[in-house]
Amino acid sequence: MKFNTYSSSSGLSNTGYLITITTIGEINIFTRLKQKYIIIDCLKHYQETKGLELYAYCIMPNQIHLLCKAEEGHGLEEILEEFKIDTSEQILGVIKEYQDEQHHCVLSCFNMALIEPVKIWQNGYKAEIADISWLIKQKIAFIHNSPVREKIVSNPEDYVFSSARNYANLLTNELDVVVLGIL
Repeated sequence: MKFNTYSSSSGLSNTGYLITITTIGEINIFTRLKQKYIIIDCLKHYQETKGLELYAYCIMPNQIHLLCKAEEGHGLEEILEEFKIDTSEQILGVIKEYQDEQHHCVLSCFNMALIEPVKIWQNGYKAEIADISWLIKQKIAFIHNSPVREKIVSNPEDYVFSSARNYANLLTNELDVVVLGIL
């Protein structure tokens, strides 16, 4: 699948997009619940205060997939850049708290990259427009099947940090999304 990479100067419109935000070096950062809940809490905050309209999501070990758009009067590119800054600071703080080899390795990788200020996300993000029904269905299936492709779970709705649970009408969901009736 081919993606276009956008930076904050690209000017995304108010159309829905499949967004992929990847960690620097594709390092598996989201291996503990605390890091995943930072992402969940930040997405909730951006839904409530920044105009993020979320249709589907999945938090993988080294990236996040979102099907989203910005509500009227808000800019998706600004939301995404602020999200990356906010989550970088919080997640790096949590990683520094851990005293195990894996997390020291993660911090070492960031330091070796000589990134100032230290951040966890690659510059920009991948965005693919999703503006017609069949394309939206395809993007949601891609998002929900990500943990299945990586053999994390057997069924999409078994993965807690995905909106597949919302679409399967399961009662326990980590994050509310606008469930589209086109599936």
